[in-house]
Amino acid sequence: MDDHTRDPTVPAPAGDPTGWLPTEDRWEHGTLRRAVIHGVRLFNSGEYHESHDCFEDEWYNYGRGSLESMFCHGMVQVAAGAYKHVDFEDDGGMRSLFRTALQYFRGVPRDYYGVDLLDVRTTISNAIDEPTRIEGWLIPLDGDRPTARPIDYEYAESLDA
Repeated sequence: MDDHTRDPTVPAPAGDPTGWLPTEDRWEHGTLRRAVIHGVRLFNSGEYHESHDCFEDEWYNYGRGSLESMFCHGMVQVAAGAYKHVDFEDDGGMRSLFRTALQYFRGVPRDYYGVDLLDVRTTISNAIDEPTRIEGWLIPLDGDRPTARPIDYEYAESLDA
């Protein structure tokens, strides 16, 4: 992929998820991993709009139909769906967004850039039937469920600049 998605400052993962190139000791797309870290932490802290922005901004780096694009677009839909449910009590909107996310996630590996997509798929599938399933849900990243730090908010704010 283009050099504009490289970022050698993004640290190595815990484990060996899809996207990590162990023989090169780097991420295939460091900017994607950076967006994932910030986006997941913000989501897990209930900052769905900011999480959405992290994934949306990175989504524009990739061509239509690429795994990267499908993953980012799916995560945009997940964050927007959670936002609809929590902030607007719009479960119909949440369901629609989650169904679309599931379509985007087709063919994306279950450990993509450290995100446990099996957990994401299972949770949003269950929430389509029972919306309260997402309440208190935290997205797993590298086997943990991290929450936001000041640096995550700074990253999200920098996207608006």
